[in-house]
Amino acid sequence: MIVNLRDTGVMKYTGLIREMNTPIARSACVITFGCQQNEADSEKLRGMLTDMGYTTAPSPEEADVIIMNTCAVRAHAENKVLSMLGKFKDKKTADPSVIIGVVGCMAAEQGTVDLLRRAFKYVSFTIEPNMISRLPEVMWRAANSERMFVIGTDKGDVVEGIPTERAGGHRAWVSVMYGCNNFCSYCIVPYVRGRERSRDSADVIAECRDLIAGGCREITLLGQNVNSYSSDTDFAGLLKRITDIPGDYRVRFMTSHPKDVSDALIDIMAERGDKIPPYFHLPLQSGSDRILHEMNRTYNREKYLKTVEKLRQKIPGIVISTDIIVGFPGETEEEFSETLDMLRTVRYDMVYAFIYSPREGTRAAKMDCQIPGDVKSERIGRLLRMQDEISLEKNTEYVGTVQRVLVDSVKTDGDGRLLSGRTPGNKLVHFRSATSAPGDFINVKITRAAPFNLFGELAKE
Repeated sequence: MIVNLRDTGVMKYTGLIREMNTPIARSACVITFGCQQNEADSEKLRGMLTDMGYTTAPSPEEADVIIMNTCAVRAHAENKVLSMLGKFKDKKTADPSVIIGVVGCMAAEQGTVDLLRRAFKYVSFTIEPNMISRLPEVMWRAANSERMFVIGTDKGDVVEGIPTERAGGHRAWVSVMYGCNNFCSYCIVPYVRGRERSRDSADVIAECRDLIAGGCREITLLGQNVNSYSSDTDFAGLLKRITDIPGDYRVRFMTSHPKDVSDALIDIMAERGDKIPPYFHLPLQSGSDRILHEMNRTYNREKYLKTVEKLRQKIPGIVISTDIIVGFPGETEEEFSETLDMLRTVRYDMVYAFIYSPREGTRAAKMDCQIPGDVKSERIGRLLRMQDEISLEKNTEYVGTVQRVLVDSVKTDGDGRLLSGRTPGNKLVHFRSATSAPGDFINVKITRAAPFNLFGELAKE
């Protein structure tokens, strides 16, 4: 049940009466595909299921309830979901009481929902990403009906108070806004997640304060375009208020659109460098001005490079990563070369490169001159080989330095305990320690570099 909290489009989650929803000794499994926002949504799905009395199943094969939180950004992710769904048919046939739900971005695509109705009739329900707060109601309906139904047509309210079962004790995702207004020609997100809606700053700050009080060491603020956050303050103001909270922690954020990187945002990063690490993910997508225009990215090379220059002037040593799409419709060899030139010019620390994938309902999917698959594969191979060289050169600069690493994981091998963690600049570091544990900040001296990670040893006091 959702109740109106204020006359501002903000709603309050209350759940349902426990007795209506809680089968005895039933378990649930949430499977997540896609981005960090989906990870954050899955934490809420698990929180609601726990609140309803479900235990967590170790695998979907052992679960009475299977919920797939899906991604629609690329065809590969959708195909993976459908393939996995097909494997659950026998489970549903053997036990008709099993509940199978599809939520997330795929559930907001009419074509996908029609396919599920037609070819996956054993799916119990679908819920659009903006409607996941209605899971208790949906679960009750699913337990009392064999008919597949769809929950959608969300007005775009922000729902506060959803119980959350977080995956990592020392790291946390915090969504500060939802949706996107940019309508990049290749992207399905505005169609499946709706227009931008920002949470009240007081609610965000209260959530962060509770996390820090509970021992969280790193908070990542999430939004499809996080730096266009707008409530009673802008994103720079929100960062300032969050980092006013006492404690030893870091605040990261993603994802940023270059058009909304303000001077105020760069200034607060420089001012609060003790809590806002020197790391910025700044998606480029293409180095060609013509392709950027066709993508509806609303910036060009010159504007992008000026933003990079400001970041490096104000925050010396900042680590910059990016997203690049290879093989956008009509991309010529010369235009692809312009993207390679941006790699040489900016010298990114990390690049997340993707082959263009047509998404039904977007303008780019209807464009002429779709690039053949073999051409796209050859181009992305060249790009990744170039970036590997740059990343290795950048990482080698860290050898001999001491980095404050936040420990993420520990495993044991023949040589003892091997730990992994992240530097302030988000570099992955492997090192050994007999006593350190996840959530600890440890000073590590870097001894060796590779393109994708660093290796080190405990720094001497």
